[in-house]
Amino acid sequence: MNSSHRVRYSARSHVGLKRKLNEDAILALPEESLWLVADGMGGHEGGDFASRLVVDMVAAIPPGLPPADRLVTLRDVLQQAHAAIVREAEARGGKTIGTTVACMMLANGHFVGLWAGDSRIYLLRDNQIQILTTDHSVVAELVLAGQMSWDEAEQHPQSNAIIRAVGVGDVLELDKIRGEVQPGDRFLICSDGLSKYATFPMLQKALSEMPIETVADQLIQIALDGGGADNISVIVVDIP
Repeated sequence: MNSSHRVRYSARSHVGLKRKLNEDAILALPEESLWLVADGMGGHEGGDFASRLVVDMVAAIPPGLPPADRLVTLRDVLQQAHAAIVREAEARGGKTIGTTVACMMLANGHFVGLWAGDSRIYLLRDNQIQILTTDHSVVAELVLAGQMSWDEAEQHPQSNAIIRAVGVGDVLELDKIRGEVQPGDRFLICSDGLSKYATFPMLQKALSEMPIETVADQLIQIALDGGGADNISVIVVDIP
């Protein structure tokens, strides 16, 4: 748990119970009011390479940029990471390598979220949870069509089939959401290693009840108790 500029956060990543390698990567830059989760795909070395590259490139963004410039630079860096991963995949014989990304910035009383894939950003406000992102996945289209809930989608046979990722496809499309922050807001950024095991009521309960010092560990434990078959990454950010 750490704090900077009065915004407190907790960040954890766990390999889970079934995998030998953690292909997730997380980044916390509280001085820049920026947090990021990347969930790599491509098997041994591939997914790890992709998620780590995204984190390393974002971490290298010059500090102290004005918020608007920081957002533009963040977008540019993610596009550069996309191109670099595509080149690496080609060098490895055309193997699919990629990573989801979900990142959040805070500035001037507002938040901005950027994402590609099925890593998520949630907001707990007044003890009510809402999902701010929309998964770029096969099952998400079923949810948006009203055929099932997000919790039901996690149990679908194609729940892991994503249709957007950094490093996959010719063009990286990033979705964006922005809004005002309110005192007491709590944000959760996570990989699907948590969301596939934690229903909305489970997340709402943990985020409502647990202090910042232990909430990330508690969320990871929920995923482990549920089976922990994937890597699990969690960042919780509190607005004072």
